[in-house]
Amino acid sequence: MRRWVAFSMVMAGSAMAAEAAAANSLAASEHPGTINEEGQNDSFQLASATSLRPAAKPVALQARAVEQAAAERDFKGWITDFKGRAMTQGISPPVLDKAFDGVVYDPEVIRRDRNQSEFTKTIWDYLDSAASALRVKNGKAALRQQQARLAQIEAQFGVEKEIVVAIWGLESSYGAFRGKMNVIRSLATLAFDSRRGAFFEGQLLAALKILQAGDVPAREMTGSWAGAMGHTQFIPTSYLDYAVDFTGDGKRDIWSDDPADALASTAAYLKQFGWVTGQPWGVEVVLPKHFDYTLADREIEKPPADWAALGIRGLDGHAVQDHGPASILLPAGSEGAAFMIFRNFAVLERYNTADAYVIGVGHLADRIKGGAPIKSGWPRSDRALSLAEREEMQTRLTRAGFDTEGIDGKIGPKTIGAVRAYQVANGLTPDGYASPRLLERLR
Repeated sequence: MRRWVAFSMVMAGSAMAAEAAAANSLAASEHPGTINEEGQNDSFQLASATSLRPAAKPVALQARAVEQAAAERDFKGWITDFKGRAMTQGISPPVLDKAFDGVVYDPEVIRRDRNQSEFTKTIWDYLDSAASALRVKNGKAALRQQQARLAQIEAQFGVEKEIVVAIWGLESSYGAFRGKMNVIRSLATLAFDSRRGAFFEGQLLAALKILQAGDVPAREMTGSWAGAMGHTQFIPTSYLDYAVDFTGDGKRDIWSDDPADALASTAAYLKQFGWVTGQPWGVEVVLPKHFDYTLADREIEKPPADWAALGIRGLDGHAVQDHGPASILLPAGSEGAAFMIFRNFAVLERYNTADAYVIGVGHLADRIKGGAPIKSGWPRSDRALSLAEREEMQTRLTRAGFDTEGIDGKIGPKTIGAVRAYQVANGLTPDGYASPRLLERLR
């Protein structure tokens, strides 16, 4: 799962993200977002709180109804065509008939897919929810409840139990909110839609293979609007590749109330992508007064001793323990918290590419284990840039001679590099932070 956004979390995205962007892992764009303690998806809670769209007028409603009726008609024809393609992939007619029984076009799925990149949260707002007192408390309780199995999972796969529990907590609030939407209906609707049809048709075929294997009945294959399933929100292709039968009952059951297979599958997934036992995801650090902010770059790795020689210390005032090569990450620029991140950070990115999510998982795991809250402050007077503003920033940077290599509203490495180059050229702190203040300066 490669990176979608780095410092302004797009709050809708899949439980494992390089596959969609690179070669079928899980896509950040498919990730349902962090579930808050009330079972609401933070992305859509934020959307409803900030939307300023006027109510639709009667003419617009009538046009929408006509458009939906046409979509429903075309959808039926698409299903017929798809069934033919699915049979050439080995899906049996009885499985197809049962899977598509009662399946109709779902306009709500399309609405969510269209709106997912419009609304953002700042990293501090996201972390306030991801590692809230209630989520930490519930995480500790979940760990105690599943202690024996988690210990077995940790011993078998080498992934610390707190990390597994933290992912469980962010993906489904420890199993309380696993998604109730019909996965076949959601994926068929998204595959029918031309925007990312090929990707979702692949997911739909994978879901049908799961049904054909007998791991779950069609009526129980439920999940998010984007097809992420179970306690830790696997999409179908990742399920086929990485899910495990930990209980030994012959099924890889990530949907039922028993989370054992889902938790073990999450650990197996992380192990597959190189999880290093005993290595932290990262640690909060203190930077020296005259730190060279151009060194805060994911491409620059140094042993902790070398960073210590440059004046970087842990919160205890000592050099950070040597856990291998590390980079310095500033998710909110020079005015926010700084982290020394290790290779396991990149492994967690395979689950979701957003820095905010990875820090959320890592910090929640630390808190469940008894660690302290993040000590440094955040630039809380800042707000998250809207999609239009992010695109405007990219456009203005490129016009000013600092090429972002695309105008897509995604603050990834190329845009961060362009921001940093602009900051260097204009005598600003080169922290690569795409802030509202920087946009105002560009204007």
